[in-house]
Amino acid sequence: MNQEPDPEAVAAALLASFSTLVRRVRQTPVESGLTMPQRTALSRLERLGPTTSSALAREVQITAQAMGATLGVLRERGLVERSPDPDDGRRMVLAVTEAGRRALRDKRNERVELLSRVLASDAFTPAELAQLEAVAPLVERLAQRL
Repeated sequence: MNQEPDPEAVAAALLASFSTLVRRVRQTPVESGLTMPQRTALSRLERLGPTTSSALAREVQITAQAMGATLGVLRERGLVERSPDPDDGRRMVLAVTEAGRRALRDKRNERVELLSRVLASDAFTPAELAQLEAVAPLVERLAQRL
């Protein structure tokens, strides 16, 4: 007789496995040349759209000074640009440049290639690949509802 899955046990197992996966993917070096704080700032800025340095610092929960240093490097590399805030000309807003978007795409593509190589190895059977493919939309839905 099959018992219904315990939501708490499922949640704990998913959190543990996804945490390990994300940590391992993040720890594997890629060629983008961006540090983790730079990737985080650039990615959030892309997702949020133009915003101030202080708002971005609050979003990623770091100090304004640390965010300023990170954004300074990104600006020097041409990945982020500053412009006057259209609502308040005294403030500056930052936005991702096309070069910044390209750097993020390249980083994401490198991560996809990394996972693809592992999935294509003999570590996973075709049936297991099908299971992983089937669960991906459920994981996305779970993430969207948090």
